[in-house]
Amino acid sequence: MNDTLFVTGGAGFIGSAVVRHLIQETEATVVTVDALTYAGHRENLAPVTGHPRHHFEVEDITDAPAMHRLFREHEPGGVIHLAAESHVDRSIDGPAAFVQTNVVGTQVLLEAARTYWEDQGRPERFRFLHVSTDEVYGELGETGAFTEETPYDPSSPYSASKAGADHLARAWQRTYGLPVLITNCSNNYGPRQHPEKLIPVVIRSALDGAPIPVYGTGENVRDWLYVEDHVRALLRVLTDGEVGETYNVGGDQERENIAVVRQICDILDEARPPSGALDTRSHHDLITFVEDRPGHDWRYAIDASKVESDLGWAPQVPFEEGLRRTVDWYVEHRGWVEAVGANADEESTGDVS
Repeated sequence: MNDTLFVTGGAGFIGSAVVRHLIQETEATVVTVDALTYAGHRENLAPVTGHPRHHFEVEDITDAPAMHRLFREHEPGGVIHLAAESHVDRSIDGPAAFVQTNVVGTQVLLEAARTYWEDQGRPERFRFLHVSTDEVYGELGETGAFTEETPYDPSSPYSASKAGADHLARAWQRTYGLPVLITNCSNNYGPRQHPEKLIPVVIRSALDGAPIPVYGTGENVRDWLYVEDHVRALLRVLTDGEVGETYNVGGDQERENIAVVRQICDILDEARPPSGALDTRSHHDLITFVEDRPGHDWRYAIDASKVESDLGWAPQVPFEEGLRRTVDWYVEHRGWVEAVGANADEESTGDVS
């Protein structure tokens, strides 16, 4: 892979993992496009800062003139579109920002890409990968899994805005012929995830000796995907996927939220036993159940058989291994967590998806 690639949201959690992989493992030139809102941090790109194949553009995807300029200046061979507002709780408190970034921003980016692609003579190798979420499908009962044919049924302003962006991406492919591909992924986790998300919230609270908040009974189920596995899937779809197709990407690691919380407490009890100052013998004692949030989907699960059979991708990191890696990283990078977490809501709760 030696094209120039745009990665929108490239200073965020998943985006920065994509950028680091592209610079460290391929010959691609990467243009990170990020508005550096509260969830985007230059620190996430520290391992590739100053690399001659990495360029950082601080721009908002809703700024049409800026997006058109970036395409003209950098002439990318593809786009990996990850820029999005992604916190469900924040979408409930302030939905307008989610519509603006996720819907309007995606439309602006698609149109800038289309204009550039047409001006370049509609090159066959150009690709626009729109990265989305399994939350667009709504919720599942006790059994079953989301497939690429599952009807959309979003529950939150966040998932509704992502569903709208998905529909726009498909429309630009079907109406204008823009070479668009779409992925819908399950819950990502791993190092450098913003401290407002479930796993970082639990780790940070436990290390601080603070209550670990868990919505409702904690029995909601999520399918967990280690971020590095997700990166490999995205690049496989970008290079080998069929234009116009959607690929669901999941880790096949379903867990109740409360089970995840307890597993983190077990790891921390082993690695960092609570001190006497915490007045507790186990991090489990910090678990606190709080009022459930509105529209909280009960269960998500991904059927990733299409991307596995068509493109040969499969997750490689078991949840237990990935979770231990993640906990270890946060324990060793408390300074990063405190600096980034200063911008998070004071009352982030124990399930955010």
